[in-house]
Amino acid sequence: MGFVDGMLSGMRRRGRDPAPLLAATGISLADTASRIPVDRYAALYNLIIAELDDEALGLFPRPMPPGSFEFLCRGMLGTATLEEALSRACRFLRLVLADLRVEVRRQGRHAEIEIAEAPIPATPPPFSGRDDPARVFAFEWLLRLVHSVACWFVNRGIALDEVRFPYARPAHADDYALVYTECSGFEGDTLLARFHDNLLDLPVRRDDTALAHFLEGAPGRISMLYRRDREMVVRVRDLLRAALPVNLSIEEVAHQLHLSTRTLHRRLEDEGSSFRLIKEATRRDIAWSRLAKTRQPIAQLAADLGYADTSAFYRAFVSWSGQSPEQFRTQLAARQDSHRALPPGRPGRT
Repeated sequence: MGFVDGMLSGMRRRGRDPAPLLAATGISLADTASRIPVDRYAALYNLIIAELDDEALGLFPRPMPPGSFEFLCRGMLGTATLEEALSRACRFLRLVLADLRVEVRRQGRHAEIEIAEAPIPATPPPFSGRDDPARVFAFEWLLRLVHSVACWFVNRGIALDEVRFPYARPAHADDYALVYTECSGFEGDTLLARFHDNLLDLPVRRDDTALAHFLEGAPGRISMLYRRDREMVVRVRDLLRAALPVNLSIEEVAHQLHLSTRTLHRRLEDEGSSFRLIKEATRRDIAWSRLAKTRQPIAQLAADLGYADTSAFYRAFVSWSGQSPEQFRTQLAARQDSHRALPPGRPGRT
């Protein structure tokens, strides 16, 4: 739940009520003992971005314009190695993220990702203190973004040997073992993540076609990648997504994974999910992404998602969001227009 609270900190600093977005994704902050399903977390991530018109989730005074994540990825295409791809990523992030600086370098037999604050002269600091929840989440978020994109471009997980975070140990630090590494420390002034240096020599294995699929549900989708406890969920989701508009059965997916149906059921259950939930979340994330980013006709979207008819898609969408696809698209466009129209210094902008 700590990651959810952190993700909402930018909205709260802008005086925005997160309750409608929490309700839309079925997340309750009152249930502090439960673990939020990753697909709901990813959906909330994307809705916050759409609500604030800011891919940095309202964490910084200067918004990160929508489309930044896509152009970050496009800038990394065509590189030969992970080292070259990350070098381009660092340069791009300097253009769209003024308050944090990312560097990647070799240090002996290790490679390091360093994330440091970058004070802007004559400008108030963006955070209220070392352990400000927004500051904590900003470091968590940016490391997750850089690490996950790096893993995706080389098509494999990259094990982080250790990470030093520049704040006191947060209450949700036990979850770092699932998201980052079991070897986490909390000291120093910068974030420092170490991994074996030969991983920088890995070849980039993604192209334009792969990126087009990856961007469906992005940038929230990065929160679902390469978690150490979600391997089977990710593999099933990717198979379902790649097969659309054909709807694979669990038997067909199990066959492709060289597993029995029973074993696949058990593996998904061990990871806190099910085949039905993954299929529904995959369709929902694509639907929300396309409604927010494109003007694709509703009937075509329904067909692309494998629905037998448009009315079946309407029923599913209303169950996810409480409104029709047209209402969702209209409401989102109205919110974005109103946010852009606010003059500097008015509530909703910082």
